[in-house]
Amino acid sequence: MYTYLLGLVNSRERDLLRVTSDLAYANPFVPERIHLERAALGKEFVVGEPVWSVQVEDPDRPRTNVWKIIALLEPLIDSLRQRLKGARSTPASDLALYQDAVLHIIYHHAFPHFVNTIFTTGKPKRLSFYSQFQEEWERYFQIPGVAFPTTYDSCHIFACFYQIARAFHNIFLCIIGGSLSAARLRASVWNSIFTHDLRRYWRGIYAHMADFPTLVMGPSGTGKELVARAIALSRYVPFDAEKLVFDHDPEHDFLPINIAALPATLIESELFGHRRGAFTGALEDRKGWLETCPPHGSVFLDELGDLEFALQVKLLRVIETRSFHPLGSTTARQFHGKLIAATNRDLAGDMQRGRFREDLYYRLCADVILTPPLREQVRESPEVMRDLIRYMARRVAGSEAEPLAKEAEDWIHQHLTPDYPWPGNYRELEQCVRNVLIRKQYRPPESQVQSTAASLTEDLNRGRLTADELLRRYCTLVYTETGSYEETARRLKLDRRTVKSKIHARPH
Repeated sequence: MYTYLLGLVNSRERDLLRVTSDLAYANPFVPERIHLERAALGKEFVVGEPVWSVQVEDPDRPRTNVWKIIALLEPLIDSLRQRLKGARSTPASDLALYQDAVLHIIYHHAFPHFVNTIFTTGKPKRLSFYSQFQEEWERYFQIPGVAFPTTYDSCHIFACFYQIARAFHNIFLCIIGGSLSAARLRASVWNSIFTHDLRRYWRGIYAHMADFPTLVMGPSGTGKELVARAIALSRYVPFDAEKLVFDHDPEHDFLPINIAALPATLIESELFGHRRGAFTGALEDRKGWLETCPPHGSVFLDELGDLEFALQVKLLRVIETRSFHPLGSTTARQFHGKLIAATNRDLAGDMQRGRFREDLYYRLCADVILTPPLREQVRESPEVMRDLIRYMARRVAGSEAEPLAKEAEDWIHQHLTPDYPWPGNYRELEQCVRNVLIRKQYRPPESQVQSTAASLTEDLNRGRLTADELLRRYCTLVYTETGSYEETARRLKLDRRTVKSKIHARPH
């Protein structure tokens, strides 16, 4: 006869269920996930699987550890379900572990269907596989005499599962790179969508996330709009179980405004709307994006730091009261969506100089995401440059991506120093790839050649360079300016072959 220890499960099963419970609610983009997978699988854990980021060499490689864990859980849960039918009483802690494991299994069963839905464009698609989801739900949770510690509505959890699949998809594709800084950014975006506590989010916080504006900060060209889009497209959307469709497609309700590209009067009209006659040219009433944005949509204010002081006051009121007045109107309107803002400016300095309102910043800073510069990724993981170049080449060259990527990588290696700062970040790298495609070369701004020289001088003054490193970097610096091996050799009074070998040498 089977011997039960401390309730429904034995100690070995309980250990697996506890790890699985933590795994089900973990942020998938943090190292903790890998540690939990290893703890669940033991010797069966597959070492060296790719991180959760786009892999240019093998983008469709299956994550074996995920499905190994599901294969372990399925027979255990079927066994526990039978035990529950005959159990007189079961500790709530065991029921909670069973419940978490079932949710983990059902999600992964539905995941391939969610992926197909994500890639389906056009009219809202009827999700007929909801009936299969509902059957599994009833099979595992509707057990006579068993009251689970947490009561979930199946339709709500189905919507949460779809949101998780969309969030994973959006973050995975929008934020590329295998460095720690890119991994931290993906994890930060995940928390912005779900908070750090997924259980609490499911219980009720999901309905209040629009109350928390998100501020994305970082240098120009570091993907702030991509981050904003990933958050906006990953918002919770209710599911209609009768029609078998989601209420709307978040992609249609991402409303971006570039503040730096528009005059203040036009920004105010675009954002708040106006009444007929409110200003010259206002020939009819017009709703602004704050009014047209649905409850599950998002308004994105790019270059927030350029917003005029008077409009900062009006924006502060929107955040505080969720209400606003269109231009020329005395009737208040309500904003029901989420506000996402981004800036590359030093807001702390702008506040000290009186250019940005402190009260507005402190209304925005509940959820701040920092996008790292490209040089940080490359410094942490030099090999990430190769992945980024190939990713961008595929975007701009289609079937010619691989030879273009090799050409761009060779050009960068030959003409730019390893510590080139990439001041334009990912945007500059993409334009470098495009320049190589069109002209077989890329010329950084002259000031960047000078900043590279300054960097070389600083390292020299601090005694950081070996003689070989000094020669290599100096040869590369001169070649960047001249664009010619012969001219570089002439200026440095070196053999052309020596110059070429130093420029091509990779740092150890």
